[in-house]
Amino acid sequence: MRSPARLLLGGMVVLPLLAVAAALYTQYRMDMMPCAWCVLQRLCFVVLSLASLLALLMPRLALRRAAALLALLAALGGITAALWQHFVANASASCAMSLADRLMGFTGLDSRFPEVFAAYASCADAKVDLFGLPYEFWSLGLFIVLAAAALRVVARPV
Repeated sequence: MRSPARLLLGGMVVLPLLAVAAALYTQYRMDMMPCAWCVLQRLCFVVLSLASLLALLMPRLALRRAAALLALLAALGGITAALWQHFVANASASCAMSLADRLMGFTGLDSRFPEVFAAYASCADAKVDLFGLPYEFWSLGLFIVLAAAALRVVARPV
């Protein structure tokens, strides 16, 4: 694999994990409690990172492309979750039993790793700005960049 694809995939492994680390920092040091849509975006970042790592390690082109496609799907899921959080969920008083809440419950990650994947706030309470932008827009911007990188790897993986 040529180095541009390796660099893209390497970034797609590291950047989502940095985003989750930043979310955990704002949760535990700045008291910004996450809602169900927030933790669903964390899950999308983790899946994207793992799929990118898998693509980076794949020796065969078809497998690399399939793993990069999974990363692209995770990025698109994150874009959808961030947009839904901003335009729909933030207006509701509760995220209880929302699609995000049910998905996180289905994975069991909210009970297995509550420090990372448990929702501690309602969507309305989790509506905060970070440096003048809605919190979910930071996530949305990174998901868009990662989706573009994944699309590039899927389209030209060598």
